[in-house]
Order: sequence, then C-alpha cells, then structure tokens
Amino acid sequence: MKTPNHLITTPITTELLRGALDLEHTEHGVLPHRLPARAREQCPDPQLAMAESQPSGVRLAFRTHATVIELDALPTKRIYPGAPPRPDGVYDLRIDGRLADQASLTDGNTLTIDLSTGTTASRPGPVGTLRFADLPEGEKEVEIWLPHDETTELAALRTDRPVAPLSDRDRTVWLHHGSSISHGSDAASPSTTWPALAAAAGRVELVNLGLGGSALLDPFTARTLRDTRADLISVKLGINVVNADLMRLRAFAPAVHGFLDTIREGHPTTPLLVVSPILCPMHEEVPGPTGFDFTALGAGEVRFRATGDPAETAAGKLTLRVIRAELARIVEQRAAEDANLHHLDGRELYGEADAARLPLPDGLHPDAATHRHIAERFAALVFGAAGPFGQRSAG
Repeated sequence: MKTPNHLITTPITTELLRGALDLEHTEHGVLPHRLPARAREQCPDPQLAMAESQPSGVRLAFRTHATVIELDALPTKRIYPGAPPRPDGVYDLRIDGRLADQASLTDGNTLTIDLSTGTTASRPGPVGTLRFADLPEGEKEVEIWLPHDETTELAALRTDRPVAPLSDRDRTVWLHHGSSISHGSDAASPSTTWPALAAAAGRVELVNLGLGGSALLDPFTARTLRDTRADLISVKLGINVVNADLMRLRAFAPAVHGFLDTIREGHPTTPLLVVSPILCPMHEEVPGPTGFDFTALGAGEVRFRATGDPAETAAGKLTLRVIRAELARIVEQRAAEDANLHHLDGRELYGEADAARLPLPDGLHPDAATHRHIAERFAALVFGAAGPFGQRSAG
C-alpha cells in the first residue's frame, strides 16, 4: 500500500536483510541480531548482548527503480560520562556497489555507561527518519549498511517504487569471527570496517561475527559458525582472551581445538583461516586483564592499559606472543589432516612498522586509516590468487 506522500511501505523481513542471523520483533519494528536466540540465551553477559545486537555488516539489500528511499529507525546511543561524546552512527547507502550517500540519526534511545563503576542507565528515545532522495533512475542494487556500533531497530522502509530481494544465486559467502577490531571499532562507517572493505575487494558476501569484547572461544559462537551458511570462514582469535584474562595456556589450546572441531562439524572441507592477533604493543609481553586508563579519562581521553604481571606468564598467563605461537602450532598440527585449514599471523596485517606509522589511538583499536590498511593487506594475502581464499572468491 502507499502512504499519504505516495511512498510504498515494504515490510522489513529476513529476505531484505543480509548479515543478520536472527530478527527479533519489537514494539517499534524489528531488531537484527548477529547471534541466534539460542546462543543469546546461553550467555547473559551485557557486553555480549550489546555487541551482537550492534549490526556490524548488516544491511538492507534489494533491487529497485526507486529514486526516493526512507527508513525509520531507532538507534541506541552510548554515553560514557567523562569521555568525549561518541559520534552518531552512520548509515551507508551503496548503489551497485558504490557509496552513494551517508546519513545519521541524532536522537534515539540512550545507554549511559559509567566506566569507573560499570553501572548503566537506559532512557527511551524517538524513532527517526532517514531520507535518501534524487537517486539515479533505472533499476539498481541498493544496500543500506546499518551503523556497525549502534544497536538499531528498524521500524519502516518506504520507497517511491517497489523493491525486491536480491537473488542468492552465485553468492560466495565469507563468514568471519573476531573481536572489536573485526566488529569495526573506530572505523569511519559500516561499509569501511576492515572486513567490509576486504569483502568488497574479494567480491564476496560478508557475514560479520566480529563481537566487540566477546571473541572468547565460546561454544555457542562456534555452533553459530557451524550452522551458518558459508563458502569461506575465518576466525581471528586471541586479543579478547588476553583482554579478559579469561584462561591460562592449559585451557587455551584445548578450547581452540574444540572451537575448530565444532566449526568443522558443519563445514568439514570449507576453507578455514585462523588469524592470530595484530600487533598490540601493550599486550605483546604483558598479560591481561586490560583496564581503562583513568588518568587519561580524567583528561577527557579514552585509553586502555595492560594491568597484568609479565612474571605470571611462567604460570600460564597469556600474552599475545604466547597466543600467536600456540595458534601457529595448533594449525600446523591440524593441517596435517585438514588441507583446507590455514593460518595467518596477524602481524602481517598490522606489525611493528605499521604501528610506527599508524599507532593505535587508544592503545587497542585501529582508527579509520588503519582499518583500510588492514583490509588491503587481508585482501592481498587472503583473497589474492595465491591466498587461501583466492580460488574460492568471486573475484
């Protein structure tokens, strides 16, 4: 049917969404999730709940002749008292694969998080409307990438011409799991996180299970990877295990084996790439946990610091150097019987020379320029002709 301003309202369904694994119906519309309900039920951690509901890599995708598109959405804005205000989330409009426009919503729900106490407070806000007008005439493929770091409910989609879902035929799906770096922390926009840029370069369809603070070898995440359609799979492991000081070396290796075993139950021969952490100077030799630098926060800056004791590595506490060596050993061991299992040292994506030129602004996360750098390296090393995904990508 048509609205009073002669726009057609199209229900937002799974057929119009890519990158989401579940769709929750809410008071305002639908909320995309990147973990299925069963997985969410198994872990009540607020950090995980926030991360998986932030739609990194999730986009509305359809074919249309429309020249006007309106999207009603309700974002959840995060406020950190004492820290600089976070920028509004960005919605990237891409037409036939090219960035055509960007927009943001300034209002919405708010979630206030006190970094010193860990307490939170929520306040409801209004649904807003994004409008993209004067689009090119003729049939086109349209994608609206949702803000990668703002939980976003979708209330309504309106266009001046009908829309139709894109065909799934001949899609090469790349399923990727990682930490906040893969999630897109500090990237400029949702289609310019390093996985999104690498997917575009490799001409593959991204499903991004980068979960900020939550790449912790959880069995429910492994089962999600197992049960999700994929032609190519990568898992970037290690940094969050150190950040959370989650386990010792004795537990880490069996957990990695179990994680990979579970993935292989659903994807026995799919190319599977294990990526170790990029360089993070503060945790190369110092174990976790990672803490906020409250001195910097007092000056209005967000920075992180390593709080562990290097002497405890002798007792099995994990540093990034230890984790890289262990991941390389595990993959070498398994690859003897698994020809489709591959390893990439994360320092090939971002190493010492890169850190000198592009330092991590908060000590932990790459900025927009570094996301592009990592994407270019990944595309060349992994999607290139000699790379582990080179023969299976659409490029």
